[in-house]
Amino acid sequence: MKRALLLFSILAASEMRGEDQVVGGPYVVNVGPRSATVMWVVQSGEVSLRSAVGNVEKTVPVLRAEKTIFTGLEPGTTYNYQAFSGGAGKGSFKTPPAGEARFQFVVYGDTRTRHEVHRNVVAAILRYAQPDFVIHTGDLTYDGNDPALWPIFFDIERELLRKTAFYPALGNHEYGAASYFDFLSARSYYSFNWGSAHFTVIDSDIESAGSTQEERDAFWQAETRWLEADLRGAKDAQLRFVFAHHPPMTAVKGRPANYGHMTALEPMFEKYRVSAGFFGHDHNYQHYLKNGLHYFISGGGGAPLYDVDSPPAGITQKVAKTENFLIVQVDGNKARVEARTPDGEVLDTAELDAASAAGSRSH
Repeated sequence: MKRALLLFSILAASEMRGEDQVVGGPYVVNVGPRSATVMWVVQSGEVSLRSAVGNVEKTVPVLRAEKTIFTGLEPGTTYNYQAFSGGAGKGSFKTPPAGEARFQFVVYGDTRTRHEVHRNVVAAILRYAQPDFVIHTGDLTYDGNDPALWPIFFDIERELLRKTAFYPALGNHEYGAASYFDFLSARSYYSFNWGSAHFTVIDSDIESAGSTQEERDAFWQAETRWLEADLRGAKDAQLRFVFAHHPPMTAVKGRPANYGHMTALEPMFEKYRVSAGFFGHDHNYQHYLKNGLHYFISGGGGAPLYDVDSPPAGITQKVAKTENFLIVQVDGNKARVEARTPDGEVLDTAELDAASAAGSRSH
């Protein structure tokens, strides 16, 4: 793959006020074959809150996102960049190749709460994988509205995100926060192509989509119409992958009632021959095979673990109460999914083949 050098200087970054400090990034989002957004997060001060009658005090950072959008890029190219001065401002990313290609991506999620566990998961990804991009299945922090948590997230993710493209899914712990959309230049749902594979990322957190049931229903109806149109338009892709925070099924007793809106999407996934779905929300590892479609749940990025005490009969391939991440190696119309724990143990593997998967759902 050819390499290109991309250098830029941003006046706002090089002339930051004395109290300004970079607390996140650099990282790259919204990467397409011809464009990409380079971002970083700056802290410009702090705000303290104290009770009028007590000593309780909360201090939070004042944060802002900086970004630069690049256009006119070349597909299948590695770019190096300098987002701000010094070695800490350097990074790199790849643009999606056109047509059939070999590439690797990583899936993980629910990185909230236990920061040292999150750090171990990221260190393991760096040790065992070389992803062209990573997809996060949601719940980046415990509360997307808490400014104090975002610098922690970006500090842990720093060495991974400065060398790959980042595609997030919205989790329920984002609470629809403006910070999520600002810091990641994010959309609620979107899709992209990489090589001959199609990737669809949806927002399953309908509880945060509106203040009334009518608003939430309208949001979900609009999203599902978009989803069907997106999958229909991807009919020529050799592989189709769907990502969301909430899964359609679960091995965690007492939680399936939360997933009814996602379970209702299964016929659509089968109709448009989705190769695999990747989800989070349940803090463990789960793998199911239903009507030729693989469902993976990877919510083991740092949140407290859940028991896998009620695996669905007839479709369960593997469940485990452990931290985990997925390495997916794509080669044209084939893909290999490998689930690992932070210490490198291989939990599970699966082979995906576009032709055989389509055949298994055509009878």
